[in-house]
Amino acid sequence: MKKNIHPEQHDLVLTCSTCNSQFTIKTVAEKFTIDICSGCHPQFTGDRSLNRTTGRIERFRRMAAKAQPKNKK
Repeated sequence: MKKNIHPEQHDLVLTCSTCNSQFTIKTVAEKFTIDICSGCHPQFTGDRSLNRTTGRIERFRRMAAKAQPKNKK
C-alpha cells in the first residue's frame, strides 16, 4: 500500500448555532458550521406539535375566510 496518501485528520469542535451545544468530531475539514443539531431538532426532541399546530391553524383560518359569505349591499 502507498504511504502518506490519506489526508491528516484532526479534532474539530462543532457548535450548534441554535442551542450552543458543542460536539467534538474527527475530520479533515478546517472549518465546519451547523445550524441545528440533534439536541434541538424537532424530529429528535419529539417537539413537533408546534410546527404542526402552526400550519394547521393558518390553513384553517384561510379556509374559514374563503367560506365566509360576502355581504352584498
